Amino acid sequence: MDAILEFLQGTGFAMMTQGETWKCGVMILIAFLLLYLAIVKKFEPLLLVPIAFGVLLTNLPGGEMYHELLFAGGHIHWDLFAGDPITAEFLAEMAESGVAETLLSSVSVGDVISVGVVDVLYLGVKLGIYPCLIFVGVGAMTDFGPLIANPISLLVGSAAQIGIFMTYVGCRLVDSLGLVSFTAAQAAAIGIIGGADGPTSILGASVMAPELLGPIAIAAYSYMALVPVIQPPIMRALTTKEERQIVMRPLRVVTKKEKIIFPIMVTAFISLLVPTATPLIGCLMLGNLFRESGVTERLSKTAQNEMVNIVTIFLGISVGATATGASFLSGQTIAIMCMGVVAFGCGSAGGILLVKFMNLFLKEKLNPLIGSAGVSAVPMAARVSQVEGQKANPSNFLLMHAMGPNVAGVIGSGIAAGVLMTMFG
Repeated sequence: MDAILEFLQGTGFAMMTQGETWKCGVMILIAFLLLYLAIVKKFEPLLLVPIAFGVLLTNLPGGEMYHELLFAGGHIHWDLFAGDPITAEFLAEMAESGVAETLLSSVSVGDVISVGVVDVLYLGVKLGIYPCLIFVGVGAMTDFGPLIANPISLLVGSAAQIGIFMTYVGCRLVDSLGLVSFTAAQAAAIGIIGGADGPTSILGASVMAPELLGPIAIAAYSYMALVPVIQPPIMRALTTKEERQIVMRPLRVVTKKEKIIFPIMVTAFISLLVPTATPLIGCLMLGNLFRESGVTERLSKTAQNEMVNIVTIFLGISVGATATGASFLSGQTIAIMCMGVVAFGCGSAGGILLVKFMNLFLKEKLNPLIGSAGVSAVPMAARVSQVEGQKANPSNFLLMHAMGPNVAGVIGSGIAAGVLMTMFG
């Protein structure tokens, strides 16, 4: 009988009734919701499914797959990874750095943490490996031809990054009003959501605000999936029907030589301008060089398929695992989700408004709808521009024109993230 009671007390069902583990139950329900959105509604399923399953795994009591304490205070505690016991000095140091009391109270001096599989996978996020590898794959799948054919797209893509900086200002304002506490580094990490670039958001959060990685990643990918819902009302509100009907002439044909030189020159220029952006932009352009060089077809196919798929699984599970009940269920998380909407809205509006401003001086007018594609949700944002353009004028084909600002947004968000990491990392 004692053995049976001991077994029952050791089950996750029994653990759910202890302390604040009710938060785990709430997070499990959130994981179910995310799985529903990914599988049934098909919102970014390739990333939302592993993220949601990571949320599920980390919040199952007794699973011990992910241990926040190994990464507490924003650092990797290699001594705990090596099996060293927890010391009183370590707990005191973590308490001074602002680590949650509930996390510290769950362990005692002399305890040894049994490293879980997700702990090991999360090292790829913490060390900035996964986002860079994802960018190699993105580069291999991206055609920069529309951007090269119409360099003015760079300005449009840059304008869309205003969402990043507006959100930073918004977070600092919320903090100054005493509504929700955000440090400057946390505000910068949240702002990157406005770039509509999941890997960049993850890298920025892992460097500047690792304690907010889970909420930021989930907000970034959730809103990326909602681009077809968020952008159209903004596009229609900021443009007239006549503007949406503007037909743009076909883009010129870009030569193979231009496509090969472009990633090399962009890498050199941006790396010299913003060195901290080198990992992201360098990997993006490396993948694109694989695609365009014509001599690395195998590498290009591997980057586009096997590599990016494997890294996506590891990235999604490990990022989802950071969304524990203790860290996710807070006022900060609600504020991050709200700021994510502000970030996307400002980014979309910034691109549209810049195109409208440029049209005051251009003889050959641009369709303002391509401005909303300046956020780097590739190619979803460009498709939304195409759909809205055809609603106004069925003979209008804006997809390739919108792809220019769209891929420029990928570069722009990487540069913006590099600037913020330089300032606050």
